[in-house]
Amino acid sequence: MNVDLKEQLKQHSGLAAIYDEALADIAAAAAEVELGAARVRHLGRKSRLSRLLRAIPEMPASERPLAGKLGNQVRAALEEELVVRWQALESAELEKRLEQERVDITLPGEPLAGGRMHLITQTLWEIEDIFTGLGYRIAEGPEVETDYYNFTALNTPEGHPARSLHDTFFIKGKEGVLLRTHTSPVQVRVMEKEDPPVYVIIPGRVYRRDSDATHTPMFHQVEGLAVDEHITMADLKGTLESFAKAMFGAERQVRLRPHFFPFTEPSVEVDVSCMICGGKGCRSCKHSGWLEILGAGLVDPNVFGFVNYNPDEISGFAFGMGVERIAMLKHGVTDLRMFYDNDLRFIKQF
Repeated sequence: MNVDLKEQLKQHSGLAAIYDEALADIAAAAAEVELGAARVRHLGRKSRLSRLLRAIPEMPASERPLAGKLGNQVRAALEEELVVRWQALESAELEKRLEQERVDITLPGEPLAGGRMHLITQTLWEIEDIFTGLGYRIAEGPEVETDYYNFTALNTPEGHPARSLHDTFFIKGKEGVLLRTHTSPVQVRVMEKEDPPVYVIIPGRVYRRDSDATHTPMFHQVEGLAVDEHITMADLKGTLESFAKAMFGAERQVRLRPHFFPFTEPSVEVDVSCMICGGKGCRSCKHSGWLEILGAGLVDPNVFGFVNYNPDEISGFAFGMGVERIAMLKHGVTDLRMFYDNDLRFIKQF
């Protein structure tokens, strides 16, 4: 309460009564709704104070200055009291809520959802486990490669038609430097440093200018290389059959079809019997009973020439598969791009 104003209001009984009544209503308001009603009742257009202030021009001239001065002071004082009471009600409400919603710090916290490996990582590790179990070791190499290792040393000289199948990303300002299109360059790098026998698999990211439901500009490959004495196509088929059975099921069979790759001769495409229809033929395998999984072949003797291996003494085979392709076939994924959309509804299924 404004004590000075209270003293001045002794000069005007009407305004003193209005002030006292308004102060009592404001103090009695126990909620914000009640306080809002008190504001309208005492400061609204139809309130006694507003009517008195509008009537000042009709008062005797001697009464107007005092009524105008005290009336405006009363309005200002009541508005200040409303703000103070409003803040007090808000503080009381907050205290009440804090008391009612007090957190029990002894309760255990919200459990965090467990993470999991991405399906591509799971599939890659599974492939690695299968081949390391067969005696292979893992080799790695740079993703930014030179034209020599990516093409030339793999029996694909400049101008060779097979290069057009590897339309890729070259590094601007760096002649002959590119993002590798396959992990095969690591085969050459390994053979340059090591004498036979060599049994390695090479997992990693590769890059090509493709983007649709079954291709992405970046994808993952696993290539394999076996170089030793007396290696034949039968060894290749036996290795890939063991892989197919371990990856897709013991009842799976493999089929080799003639194909062309510049760094293998002879070359084959490798199919696995359809895991959906069991080889009888369905929509997934286009009613052929077979699904393509990878390319392979015996290492071309010309490749051995780049690493100073004697093709008369040793032979070898190589194969390469797309990790996304294996994951799609094994888990029935229909669109390659789903692997990279980061949709948890998809990722959490595996």
